[in-house]
Amino acid sequence: MPLPPAPGRLVSGLLALVLSSAVAVLASAPPAAAHGTLATSAPADGSAVSRPLTAVELYFTEKVAGNAYFTVTAPGGVRVDSGWTHGEPKPLDQPVREYFLVDGKFEPREYATGFPAVVRIAHLPASGQYSVSYLTVASDGDTVRGATTFRYTGPTTPAPQGWQPPTDQPDPALLAATEQHSAPGPGPTMSGSPSAAPTASSPPAAAPATVADDEGDLGRVVWTGLAVAAMAVAGLVVWRRHSAGGTSGRSRASGVAAGRRGAGSRSRARGATTRRDDGARTLRPQLSAPRLALLVGGLVVALLTGFGLGRIGVGDQRATTGAHVPATRPGEPVAAGQAMSTEDGHQHAAGTGPHTHPGDGGASRTQAAGTTVSAGGYTLRPVERSQPAGVTVDYRFRIIGTDRRAATGFAVVHEKTLHLIVVGRDLASYQHLHPTMASDGTWSVPLKLSRPGGYLIYADFSVTTPGGSRLPLVLGVDHLVPGAHSPTALPPPHPAATAGPYTVSMDGTPAVGMMSPTSFRVDRSGTPARIERYLGAYGHLVVVREGDLGYVHVHPEPELVDGKVKFWLTPPSPGRYRAFFDFQVDGTVHTAEYTIDVR
Repeated sequence: MPLPPAPGRLVSGLLALVLSSAVAVLASAPPAAAHGTLATSAPADGSAVSRPLTAVELYFTEKVAGNAYFTVTAPGGVRVDSGWTHGEPKPLDQPVREYFLVDGKFEPREYATGFPAVVRIAHLPASGQYSVSYLTVASDGDTVRGATTFRYTGPTTPAPQGWQPPTDQPDPALLAATEQHSAPGPGPTMSGSPSAAPTASSPPAAAPATVADDEGDLGRVVWTGLAVAAMAVAGLVVWRRHSAGGTSGRSRASGVAAGRRGAGSRSRARGATTRRDDGARTLRPQLSAPRLALLVGGLVVALLTGFGLGRIGVGDQRATTGAHVPATRPGEPVAAGQAMSTEDGHQHAAGTGPHTHPGDGGASRTQAAGTTVSAGGYTLRPVERSQPAGVTVDYRFRIIGTDRRAATGFAVVHEKTLHLIVVGRDLASYQHLHPTMASDGTWSVPLKLSRPGGYLIYADFSVTTPGGSRLPLVLGVDHLVPGAHSPTALPPPHPAATAGPYTVSMDGTPAVGMMSPTSFRVDRSGTPARIERYLGAYGHLVVVREGDLGYVHVHPEPELVDGKVKFWLTPPSPGRYRAFFDFQVDGTVHTAEYTIDVR
Protein backbone atom coordinates (compact mmCIF):
# COMPACT_ATOMS: atom_id res chain seq x y z
CA MET A 1 0.00 0.00 0.00
CA PRO A 2 1.18 3.58 -0.58
CA LEU A 3 3.50 5.20 1.94
CA PRO A 4 2.70 8.83 2.78
CA PRO A 5 5.05 11.14 0.87
CA ALA A 6 6.29 13.06 3.89
CA PRO A 7 7.67 10.01 5.72
CA GLY A 8 9.07 8.80 2.41
CA ARG A 9 10.90 12.06 1.95
CA LEU A 10 12.06 11.81 5.55
CA VAL A 11 13.57 8.37 4.95
CA SER A 12 15.29 9.61 1.80
CA GLY A 13 16.55 12.65 3.65
CA LEU A 14 17.93 10.52 6.45
CA LEU A 15 19.81 8.34 4.01
CA ALA A 16 21.14 11.40 2.24
CA LEU A 17 22.18 12.82 5.60
CA VAL A 18 24.07 9.64 6.43
CA LEU A 19 25.91 9.65 3.12
CA SER A 20 26.73 13.36 3.19
CA SER A 21 27.86 13.11 6.80
CA ALA A 22 30.12 10.20 5.93
CA VAL A 23 31.66 12.31 3.17
CA ALA A 24 32.07 15.20 5.61
CA VAL A 25 33.74 12.93 8.13
CA LEU A 26 36.16 11.68 5.50
CA ALA A 27 36.88 15.23 4.39
CA SER A 28 37.65 16.22 7.97
CA ALA A 29 40.51 13.73 8.11
CA PRO A 30 42.41 14.12 4.84
CA PRO A 31 45.94 12.96 4.20
CA ALA A 32 48.34 15.43 5.68
CA ALA A 33 50.34 17.59 3.31
CA ALA A 34 54.04 16.94 3.11
CA HIS A 35 57.00 18.67 1.57
CA GLY A 36 60.78 18.67 1.64
CA THR A 37 61.08 15.70 3.96
CA LEU A 38 63.91 13.28 4.62
CA ALA A 39 63.65 10.30 2.29
CA THR A 40 66.66 8.26 3.34
CA SER A 41 70.15 8.55 4.75
CA ALA A 42 73.58 6.98 4.41
CA PRO A 43 74.29 5.35 6.78
CA ALA A 44 70.69 4.24 7.02
CA ASP A 45 68.79 5.13 10.16
CA GLY A 46 69.46 2.53 12.87
CA SER A 47 72.13 0.74 10.89
CA ALA A 48 75.54 -0.47 12.08
CA VAL A 49 78.79 0.84 10.61
CA SER A 50 82.07 -1.03 11.06
CA ARG A 51 84.40 1.09 8.94
CA PRO A 52 85.41 4.72 9.56
CA LEU A 53 83.38 7.27 7.67
CA THR A 54 83.93 10.95 7.05
CA ALA A 55 80.40 12.13 6.27
CA VAL A 56 76.71 11.40 6.61
CA GLU A 57 74.43 11.99 3.64
CA LEU A 58 70.82 12.97 4.27
CA TYR A 59 68.61 12.75 1.18
CA PHE A 60 65.59 15.07 1.13
CA THR A 61 62.82 15.34 -1.45
CA GLU A 62 64.02 18.82 -2.35
CA LYS A 63 67.21 20.82 -1.95
CA VAL A 64 67.46 22.02 1.65
CA ALA A 65 67.71 25.70 2.52
CA GLY A 66 71.12 27.31 2.54
CA ASN A 67 70.85 28.07 6.27
CA ALA A 68 69.81 24.54 7.23
CA TYR A 69 71.39 23.30 10.45
CA PHE A 70 72.90 19.88 11.13
CA THR A 71 74.68 18.28 14.06
CA VAL A 72 76.40 14.93 14.61
CA THR A 73 76.77 13.88 18.23
CA ALA A 74 79.13 11.14 19.40
CA PRO A 75 78.23 8.64 22.17
CA GLY A 76 79.90 10.87 24.80
CA GLY A 77 77.65 13.80 23.94
CA VAL A 78 80.32 15.77 22.04
CA ARG A 79 79.56 17.17 18.61
CA VAL A 80 81.80 15.85 15.83
CA ASP A 81 80.20 17.56 12.81
CA SER A 82 82.39 19.81 10.71
CA GLY A 83 80.02 21.73 8.44
CA TRP A 84 77.92 20.58 5.52
CA THR A 85 77.45 21.05 1.78
CA HIS A 86 74.86 20.27 -0.86
CA GLY A 87 75.54 17.04 -2.71
CA GLU A 88 74.67 15.80 -6.17
CA PRO A 89 71.06 14.58 -6.56
CA LYS A 90 70.59 10.89 -7.22
CA PRO A 91 67.65 8.55 -7.86
CA LEU A 92 66.04 7.08 -4.77
CA ASP A 93 65.81 3.32 -4.41
CA GLN A 94 62.08 3.76 -3.88
CA PRO A 95 59.92 6.82 -4.61
CA VAL A 96 58.61 8.85 -1.70
CA ARG A 97 54.99 10.00 -1.72
CA GLU A 98 54.04 13.40 -0.32
CA TYR A 99 50.71 15.21 -0.24
CA PHE A 100 49.80 18.73 -1.30
CA LEU A 101 46.65 20.78 -0.85
CA VAL A 102 45.44 21.68 -4.34
CA ASP A 103 42.10 23.46 -4.84
CA GLY A 104 40.91 22.26 -1.47
CA LYS A 105 41.89 18.64 -2.06
CA PHE A 106 44.94 16.68 -0.97
CA GLU A 107 46.74 15.20 -3.94
CA PRO A 108 49.70 12.79 -3.78
CA ARG A 109 52.96 13.40 -5.55
CA GLU A 110 55.82 10.98 -5.85
CA TYR A 111 59.47 11.94 -5.71
CA ALA A 112 62.08 9.68 -7.22
CA THR A 113 65.11 11.95 -6.70
CA GLY A 114 66.93 12.60 -3.43
CA PHE A 115 68.75 15.87 -2.78
CA PRO A 116 71.57 15.23 -0.32
CA ALA A 117 72.96 17.37 2.43
CA VAL A 118 76.46 16.04 3.10
CA VAL A 119 77.36 16.53 6.78
CA ARG A 120 81.08 16.12 7.37
CA ILE A 121 82.35 14.19 10.39
CA ALA A 122 85.63 15.38 11.88
CA HIS A 123 86.46 12.16 13.71
CA LEU A 124 84.96 9.13 15.45
CA PRO A 125 86.08 9.29 19.10
CA ALA A 126 84.27 6.20 20.38
CA SER A 127 82.17 3.23 19.43
CA GLY A 128 78.44 3.38 20.15
CA GLN A 129 75.40 5.22 18.89
CA TYR A 130 75.89 8.44 16.90
CA SER A 131 73.02 10.90 16.49
CA VAL A 132 72.44 13.09 13.44
CA SER A 133 69.94 15.96 13.88
CA TYR A 134 68.63 18.37 11.26
CA LEU A 135 66.51 21.52 11.06
CA THR A 136 65.46 23.31 7.89
CA VAL A 137 62.48 24.97 6.25
CA ALA A 138 60.96 23.58 3.04
CA SER A 139 60.21 25.76 0.02
CA ASP A 140 56.56 26.00 1.04
CA GLY A 141 57.49 27.16 4.56
CA ASP A 142 57.02 23.86 6.38
CA THR A 143 59.45 23.14 9.20
CA VAL A 144 61.51 19.99 8.64
CA ARG A 145 62.96 18.75 11.92
CA GLY A 146 64.17 15.30 12.96
CA ALA A 147 67.07 12.96 13.63
CA THR A 148 68.60 9.67 12.60
CA THR A 149 71.09 7.39 14.33
CA PHE A 150 73.71 4.83 13.43
CA ARG A 151 75.85 2.56 15.58
CA TYR A 152 79.59 2.66 14.99
CA THR A 153 81.57 -0.48 15.82
CA GLY A 154 84.85 0.28 14.09
CA PRO A 155 88.14 1.74 15.34
CA THR A 156 88.31 5.24 16.76
CA THR A 157 89.79 8.00 14.62
CA PRO A 158 91.72 11.05 15.85
CA ALA A 159 90.49 14.62 15.61
CA PRO A 160 92.22 16.91 13.08
CA GLN A 161 94.99 19.01 14.54
CA GLY A 162 93.61 22.16 16.11
CA TRP A 163 90.00 21.10 15.60
CA GLN A 164 87.46 22.02 18.30
CA PRO A 165 83.91 20.73 18.72
CA PRO A 166 81.46 23.22 17.22
CA THR A 167 79.35 25.35 19.57
CA ASP A 168 77.29 27.28 17.00
CA GLN A 169 73.51 27.45 17.15
CA PRO A 170 70.91 27.57 14.33
CA ASP A 171 70.63 30.74 12.29
CA PRO A 172 68.16 33.16 13.97
CA ALA A 173 66.47 33.62 10.60
CA LEU A 174 65.93 29.86 10.41
CA LEU A 175 64.43 29.75 13.89
CA ALA A 176 62.22 32.74 13.07
CA ALA A 177 60.98 30.97 9.94
CA THR A 178 60.10 27.82 11.87
CA GLU A 179 58.24 29.84 14.48
CA GLN A 180 56.40 31.88 11.86
CA HIS A 181 55.09 28.81 10.07
CA SER A 182 54.03 27.15 13.32
CA ALA A 183 52.02 30.13 14.52
CA PRO A 184 48.91 28.87 16.34
CA GLY A 185 45.66 28.37 14.51
CA PRO A 186 42.10 28.56 15.83
CA GLY A 187 42.00 25.63 18.20
CA PRO A 188 44.11 23.03 19.87
CA THR A 189 44.99 21.07 16.77
CA MET A 190 47.75 21.51 14.25
CA SER A 191 47.92 24.92 12.65
CA GLY A 192 48.64 25.46 9.01
CA SER A 193 49.11 22.59 6.62
CA PRO A 194 51.01 19.76 8.26
CA SER A 195 53.83 18.28 6.28
CA ALA A 196 55.71 15.03 6.26
CA ALA A 197 58.28 13.70 8.62
CA PRO A 198 61.33 11.65 7.80
CA THR A 199 60.78 8.09 6.75
CA ALA A 200 63.37 5.55 7.83
CA SER A 201 64.75 3.47 5.03
CA SER A 202 65.19 0.61 7.48
CA PRO A 203 63.60 -0.13 10.85
CA PRO A 204 65.14 2.25 13.41
CA ALA A 205 67.13 0.81 16.26
CA ALA A 206 66.71 2.89 19.39
CA ALA A 207 65.97 5.96 17.30
CA PRO A 208 63.45 8.64 18.20
CA ALA A 209 60.07 7.79 16.81
CA THR A 210 57.33 9.84 15.35
CA VAL A 211 55.02 10.92 18.07
CA ALA A 212 52.15 9.82 16.05
CA ASP A 213 48.68 9.29 16.90
CA ASP A 214 45.38 9.25 15.25
CA GLU A 215 43.42 9.05 18.48
CA GLY A 216 42.07 12.56 18.22
CA ASP A 217 41.14 12.43 14.53
CA LEU A 218 40.09 8.81 14.69
CA GLY A 219 37.94 9.55 17.71
CA ARG A 220 36.30 12.34 15.76
CA VAL A 221 35.58 9.94 12.92
CA VAL A 222 34.05 7.35 15.23
CA TRP A 223 32.00 9.78 17.29
CA THR A 224 30.77 11.67 14.25
CA GLY A 225 29.71 8.43 12.62
CA LEU A 226 27.95 7.28 15.77
CA ALA A 227 26.21 10.64 16.07
CA VAL A 228 25.00 10.41 12.47
CA ALA A 229 23.73 6.88 13.01
CA ALA A 230 22.02 7.92 16.25
CA MET A 231 20.34 10.83 14.50
CA ALA A 232 19.15 8.57 11.70
CA VAL A 233 17.77 5.95 14.09
CA ALA A 234 16.07 8.64 16.18
CA GLY A 235 14.50 10.06 13.03
CA LEU A 236 13.31 6.60 12.03
CA VAL A 237 11.70 6.09 15.43
CA VAL A 238 9.97 9.48 15.27
CA TRP A 239 8.76 8.77 11.77
CA ARG A 240 7.35 5.36 12.73
CA ARG A 241 5.50 6.85 15.67
CA HIS A 242 4.22 9.73 13.58
CA SER A 243 3.04 7.55 10.71
CA ALA A 244 1.43 5.02 13.03
CA GLY A 245 -0.66 7.78 14.51
CA GLY A 246 -2.62 7.72 17.76
CA THR A 247 -5.91 6.10 18.75
CA SER A 248 -9.52 7.00 17.96
CA GLY A 249 -9.92 10.58 16.66
CA ARG A 250 -6.13 11.28 16.57
CA SER A 251 -5.64 8.34 14.19
CA ARG A 252 -8.29 9.64 11.81
CA ALA A 253 -6.85 13.16 11.96
CA SER A 254 -3.37 11.88 11.22
CA GLY A 255 -4.61 9.92 8.24
CA VAL A 256 -6.59 12.83 6.82
CA ALA A 257 -3.68 15.22 7.33
CA ALA A 258 -1.27 12.86 5.67
CA GLY A 259 -3.64 12.49 2.73
CA ARG A 260 -3.93 16.26 2.36
CA ARG A 261 -0.17 16.74 2.43
CA GLY A 262 0.18 14.30 -0.44
CA ALA A 263 -2.82 15.46 -2.47
CA GLY A 264 -1.00 17.96 -4.62
CA SER A 265 1.92 15.72 -5.49
CA ARG A 266 2.24 14.05 -8.86
CA SER A 267 4.53 11.45 -7.42
CA ARG A 268 2.60 10.10 -4.46
CA ALA A 269 4.21 7.76 -1.98
CA ARG A 270 2.48 4.46 -1.51
CA GLY A 271 1.06 3.46 1.85
CA ALA A 272 -1.49 1.11 3.35
CA THR A 273 -4.76 1.78 5.13
CA THR A 274 -6.31 -0.32 7.80
CA ARG A 275 -9.52 -0.01 9.77
CA ARG A 276 -9.40 -0.24 13.54
CA ASP A 277 -12.18 -1.63 15.72
CA ASP A 278 -13.43 1.91 16.41
CA GLY A 279 -13.74 2.58 12.68
CA ALA A 280 -10.85 4.99 12.51
CA ARG A 281 -8.60 4.79 9.45
CA THR A 282 -4.88 5.05 10.03
CA LEU A 283 -1.83 4.85 7.82
CA ARG A 284 0.78 2.16 8.33
CA PRO A 285 4.05 2.35 6.46
CA GLN A 286 4.85 -0.69 4.41
CA LEU A 287 8.38 -1.17 5.80
CA SER A 288 8.98 -4.85 5.46
CA ALA A 289 11.78 -6.74 7.17
CA PRO A 290 13.99 -6.71 4.04
CA ARG A 291 13.57 -2.94 3.63
CA LEU A 292 14.30 -2.33 7.28
CA ALA A 293 17.39 -4.52 7.00
CA LEU A 294 18.52 -2.53 3.97
CA LEU A 295 18.00 0.77 5.81
CA VAL A 296 19.92 -0.33 8.89
CA GLY A 297 22.58 -1.94 6.73
CA GLY A 298 23.02 1.31 4.85
CA LEU A 299 23.60 3.14 8.10
CA VAL A 300 26.15 0.56 9.23
CA VAL A 301 27.96 0.62 5.88
CA ALA A 302 28.13 4.42 5.96
CA LEU A 303 29.51 4.35 9.48
CA LEU A 304 32.09 1.65 8.74
CA THR A 305 33.10 3.39 5.52
CA GLY A 306 33.68 6.63 7.37
CA PHE A 307 35.57 4.79 10.06
CA GLY A 308 37.74 2.75 7.71
CA LEU A 309 38.58 5.45 5.20
CA GLY A 310 39.02 7.96 7.99
CA ARG A 311 41.49 5.50 9.49
CA ILE A 312 43.41 5.56 6.25
CA GLY A 313 43.31 9.33 6.17
CA VAL A 314 44.62 9.91 9.66
CA GLY A 315 45.94 6.66 11.05
CA ASP A 316 48.41 5.71 8.41
CA GLN A 317 49.65 9.23 8.06
CA ARG A 318 50.87 9.20 11.67
CA ALA A 319 50.16 12.89 12.24
CA THR A 320 52.44 14.58 14.73
CA THR A 321 52.06 17.74 16.66
CA GLY A 322 55.48 18.78 15.58
CA ALA A 323 53.88 19.80 12.24
CA HIS A 324 55.21 16.70 10.51
CA VAL A 325 53.82 13.33 9.52
CA PRO A 326 55.68 10.61 7.68
CA ALA A 327 55.80 10.56 3.94
CA THR A 328 55.14 7.14 2.51
CA ARG A 329 56.63 4.95 -0.12
CA PRO A 330 53.96 3.61 -2.48
CA GLY A 331 52.74 0.20 -1.44
CA GLU A 332 54.49 0.02 1.92
CA PRO A 333 53.40 0.92 5.45
CA VAL A 334 54.59 4.07 7.10
CA ALA A 335 57.85 3.56 8.93
CA ALA A 336 58.64 5.23 12.22
CA GLY A 337 59.97 8.68 11.53
CA GLN A 338 61.90 11.02 13.72
CA ALA A 339 59.52 13.91 14.26
CA MET A 340 58.76 14.86 17.81
CA SER A 341 56.00 16.56 19.76
CA THR A 342 57.09 19.80 21.32
CA GLU A 343 53.91 21.85 21.36
CA ASP A 344 52.37 21.06 24.71
CA GLY A 345 55.45 20.69 26.87
CA HIS A 346 55.90 16.98 26.10
CA GLN A 347 58.71 15.46 24.09
CA HIS A 348 58.84 11.76 23.35
CA ALA A 349 61.09 9.10 21.97
CA ALA A 350 60.33 5.75 20.39
CA GLY A 351 58.17 3.21 22.14
CA THR A 352 55.85 5.60 23.94
CA GLY A 353 52.88 4.37 21.94
CA PRO A 354 50.64 6.34 19.60
CA HIS A 355 49.25 9.54 21.03
CA THR A 356 49.06 13.22 20.18
CA HIS A 357 49.73 16.31 22.22
CA PRO A 358 47.64 19.15 20.85
CA GLY A 359 48.67 21.24 23.84
CA ASP A 360 47.72 24.73 24.63
CA GLY A 361 46.28 25.70 21.31
CA GLY A 362 47.82 29.12 21.67
CA ALA A 363 51.41 27.99 21.90
CA SER A 364 53.83 27.72 19.06
CA ARG A 365 55.14 24.30 18.23
CA THR A 366 58.38 24.67 20.15
CA GLN A 367 57.10 26.70 23.07
CA ALA A 368 57.23 25.38 26.61
CA ALA A 369 53.90 24.83 28.38
CA GLY A 370 52.52 25.32 31.86
CA THR A 371 52.74 29.11 31.97
CA THR A 372 48.96 29.62 32.02
CA VAL A 373 46.23 28.43 34.34
CA SER A 374 43.85 27.76 31.44
CA ALA A 375 44.39 26.02 28.10
CA GLY A 376 42.34 24.03 25.62
CA GLY A 377 39.12 25.05 27.40
CA TYR A 378 40.24 23.63 30.77
CA THR A 379 41.23 25.53 33.92
CA LEU A 380 43.24 24.51 36.97
CA ARG A 381 41.33 25.73 40.03
CA PRO A 382 42.97 25.13 43.45
CA VAL A 383 40.98 25.24 46.68
CA GLU A 384 43.78 27.15 48.47
CA ARG A 385 46.51 29.31 46.97
CA SER A 386 48.89 29.34 49.96
CA GLN A 387 50.07 27.32 52.95
CA PRO A 388 52.39 27.75 55.97
CA ALA A 389 56.05 26.86 55.67
CA GLY A 390 57.10 23.45 56.98
CA VAL A 391 53.53 22.16 57.43
CA THR A 392 52.07 19.27 55.47
CA VAL A 393 48.68 20.24 54.04
CA ASP A 394 46.18 18.49 51.86
CA TYR A 395 46.55 20.33 48.56
CA ARG A 396 43.25 20.14 46.68
CA PHE A 397 42.21 21.32 43.25
CA ARG A 398 39.89 20.66 40.33
CA ILE A 399 40.23 20.72 36.57
CA ILE A 400 37.24 22.71 35.29
CA GLY A 401 36.13 21.77 31.81
CA THR A 402 34.34 23.55 29.01
CA ASP A 403 30.98 22.82 30.66
CA ARG A 404 32.14 24.70 33.80
CA ARG A 405 32.08 21.47 35.77
CA ALA A 406 34.91 19.49 37.29
CA ALA A 407 36.35 17.11 34.72
CA THR A 408 36.43 13.46 35.74
CA GLY A 409 37.43 11.71 32.51
CA PHE A 410 41.21 11.37 32.65
CA ALA A 411 43.44 8.94 30.77
CA VAL A 412 46.23 6.96 32.36
CA VAL A 413 49.54 8.30 31.01
CA HIS A 414 52.79 6.77 32.23
CA GLU A 415 50.91 4.72 34.83
CA LYS A 416 49.17 7.73 36.43
CA THR A 417 46.09 9.79 35.61
CA LEU A 418 47.71 13.06 36.67
CA HIS A 419 51.24 14.20 37.44
CA LEU A 420 51.65 17.17 39.77
CA ILE A 421 54.99 18.99 39.55
CA VAL A 422 55.84 21.60 42.19
CA VAL A 423 58.78 23.91 41.46
CA GLY A 424 60.05 26.92 43.39
CA ARG A 425 60.18 30.12 41.40
CA ASP A 426 63.92 30.28 41.99
CA LEU A 427 64.13 26.68 40.64
CA ALA A 428 65.78 25.57 43.89
CA SER A 429 63.09 23.00 44.81
CA TYR A 430 61.23 20.28 42.94
CA GLN A 431 58.61 17.64 43.73
CA HIS A 432 56.91 15.11 41.47
CA LEU A 433 53.63 14.01 43.08
CA HIS A 434 50.64 11.88 42.10
CA PRO A 435 47.35 13.04 43.64
CA THR A 436 44.15 11.01 43.82
CA MET A 437 40.75 12.09 42.53
CA ALA A 438 37.44 11.87 44.39
CA SER A 439 34.21 11.05 42.60
CA ASP A 440 33.29 14.75 42.38
CA GLY A 441 36.46 15.57 40.45
CA THR A 442 38.43 16.98 43.39
CA TRP A 443 42.11 16.01 43.42
CA SER A 444 44.14 15.91 46.63
CA VAL A 445 47.71 15.15 47.67
CA PRO A 446 49.79 15.83 50.82
CA LEU A 447 52.15 18.74 50.15
CA LYS A 448 54.92 20.12 52.34
CA LEU A 449 56.93 23.20 51.39
CA SER A 450 59.77 24.04 53.74
CA ARG A 451 60.89 27.43 52.44
CA PRO A 452 58.85 30.64 52.18
CA GLY A 453 58.47 32.07 48.71
CA GLY A 454 56.63 31.62 45.44
CA TYR A 455 56.01 28.31 43.73
CA LEU A 456 54.47 27.17 40.47
CA ILE A 457 52.36 24.02 40.51
CA TYR A 458 51.93 22.20 37.20
CA ALA A 459 49.10 19.74 36.52
CA ASP A 460 50.25 17.42 33.72
CA PHE A 461 47.40 15.23 32.45
CA SER A 462 45.38 13.97 29.49
CA VAL A 463 41.65 14.57 29.61
CA THR A 464 39.03 12.81 27.54
CA THR A 465 37.04 15.47 25.69
CA PRO A 466 33.26 15.33 25.13
CA GLY A 467 34.03 14.23 21.56
CA GLY A 468 35.88 11.17 22.83
CA SER A 469 39.39 12.27 21.88
CA ARG A 470 42.34 12.60 24.25
CA LEU A 471 43.66 16.09 24.96
CA PRO A 472 46.97 16.28 26.85
CA LEU A 473 47.52 19.53 28.74
CA VAL A 474 49.89 21.16 31.19
CA LEU A 475 48.33 23.86 33.37
CA GLY A 476 50.23 25.96 35.89
CA VAL A 477 49.07 27.94 38.90
CA ASP A 478 50.92 30.10 41.44
CA HIS A 479 51.23 29.02 45.06
CA LEU A 480 52.58 31.06 47.97
CA VAL A 481 54.29 30.22 51.24
CA PRO A 482 54.27 33.42 53.33
CA GLY A 483 57.43 34.55 55.09
CA ALA A 484 60.83 36.08 54.43
CA HIS A 485 62.10 34.69 51.16
CA SER A 486 65.79 34.43 50.27
CA PRO A 487 66.11 33.44 46.60
CA THR A 488 68.71 30.82 45.76
CA ALA A 489 70.90 31.55 42.75
CA LEU A 490 71.09 28.88 40.08
CA PRO A 491 74.37 26.97 40.20
CA PRO A 492 76.54 27.11 37.07
CA PRO A 493 76.20 24.34 34.49
CA HIS A 494 78.00 21.14 35.46
CA PRO A 495 77.84 17.74 33.75
CA ALA A 496 77.63 15.72 36.99
CA ALA A 497 75.21 15.75 39.91
CA THR A 498 74.78 13.79 43.13
CA ALA A 499 71.49 12.10 44.00
CA GLY A 500 71.69 10.12 47.22
CA PRO A 501 74.57 7.65 46.93
CA TYR A 502 74.66 8.01 43.13
CA THR A 503 76.68 10.14 40.77
CA VAL A 504 74.73 11.01 37.64
CA SER A 505 76.61 12.26 34.59
CA MET A 506 74.81 14.19 31.85
CA ASP A 507 76.15 14.57 28.33
CA GLY A 508 74.87 16.36 25.27
CA THR A 509 74.96 19.76 23.59
CA PRO A 510 71.39 21.13 23.39
CA ALA A 511 70.67 23.50 20.49
CA VAL A 512 67.61 25.71 20.15
CA GLY A 513 64.86 24.11 18.08
CA MET A 514 66.92 20.97 17.48
CA MET A 515 66.28 17.42 18.60
CA SER A 516 69.35 17.26 20.81
CA PRO A 517 70.46 13.90 22.27
CA THR A 518 70.84 14.20 26.04
CA SER A 519 71.92 11.16 28.07
CA PHE A 520 72.35 10.29 31.75
CA ARG A 521 74.61 7.66 33.27
CA VAL A 522 74.02 6.58 36.88
CA ASP A 523 76.99 5.23 38.87
CA ARG A 524 77.60 4.21 42.45
CA SER A 525 81.22 4.19 43.59
CA GLY A 526 82.32 4.08 39.96
CA THR A 527 80.09 1.12 39.07
CA PRO A 528 77.02 1.48 36.83
CA ALA A 529 73.81 1.24 38.86
CA ARG A 530 70.98 -1.10 37.89
CA ILE A 531 68.31 1.42 36.90
CA GLU A 532 64.73 0.23 37.18
CA ARG A 533 61.71 1.39 35.23
CA TYR A 534 59.84 4.22 36.91
CA LEU A 535 56.38 5.18 35.64
CA GLY A 536 56.89 2.92 32.65
CA ALA A 537 60.30 4.27 31.59
CA TYR A 538 63.92 4.25 32.68
CA GLY A 539 63.63 7.87 33.70
CA HIS A 540 61.73 11.11 33.32
CA LEU A 541 63.17 14.52 32.58
CA VAL A 542 61.41 17.75 33.56
CA VAL A 543 63.06 20.90 32.21
CA VAL A 544 61.93 24.32 33.44
CA ARG A 545 63.01 27.59 31.85
CA GLU A 546 64.33 30.35 34.08
CA GLY A 547 62.10 33.42 34.19
CA ASP A 548 58.63 32.41 32.97
CA LEU A 549 59.05 28.81 34.23
CA GLY A 550 58.08 27.32 30.88
CA TYR A 551 57.73 23.55 31.31
CA VAL A 552 58.97 20.69 29.14
CA HIS A 553 58.48 17.03 30.10
CA VAL A 554 60.73 14.66 28.14
CA HIS A 555 60.45 10.87 27.91
CA PRO A 556 63.42 8.65 27.04
CA GLU A 557 64.20 5.88 24.62
CA PRO A 558 62.39 2.66 25.61
CA GLU A 559 65.70 0.91 26.31
CA LEU A 560 69.07 2.02 27.63
CA VAL A 561 71.48 3.24 24.95
CA ASP A 562 75.13 2.42 25.63
CA GLY A 563 74.20 1.94 29.29
CA LYS A 564 72.59 5.40 29.54
CA VAL A 565 69.10 6.84 29.70
CA LYS A 566 68.79 8.76 26.43
CA PHE A 567 66.40 11.64 25.81
CA TRP A 568 65.78 13.84 22.78
CA LEU A 569 65.50 17.35 24.20
CA THR A 570 64.30 20.23 22.02
CA PRO A 571 65.02 23.52 23.85
CA PRO A 572 62.27 25.98 22.88
CA SER A 573 64.43 29.11 23.16
CA PRO A 574 67.82 30.40 24.30
CA GLY A 575 68.27 30.85 28.03
CA ARG A 576 69.00 28.97 31.21
CA TYR A 577 67.06 25.92 32.25
CA ARG A 578 66.90 23.74 35.32
CA ALA A 579 66.66 20.03 34.51
CA PHE A 580 65.29 17.46 36.96
CA PHE A 581 66.07 13.82 36.09
CA ASP A 582 63.98 11.24 38.00
CA PHE A 583 65.24 7.66 38.12
CA GLN A 584 64.70 4.59 40.30
CA VAL A 585 67.14 2.11 41.85
CA ASP A 586 66.17 -0.62 44.34
CA GLY A 587 62.61 0.68 44.50
CA THR A 588 63.63 4.20 45.54
CA VAL A 589 63.19 7.24 43.29
CA HIS A 590 66.00 9.78 43.16
CA THR A 591 66.29 13.15 41.42
CA ALA A 592 69.43 14.60 39.87
CA GLU A 593 69.38 18.33 39.13
CA TYR A 594 71.30 20.30 36.50
CA THR A 595 71.60 23.78 35.07
CA ILE A 596 71.57 23.87 31.29
CA ASP A 597 72.71 26.97 29.43
CA VAL A 598 71.29 27.14 25.91
CA ARG A 599 72.86 30.01 23.98
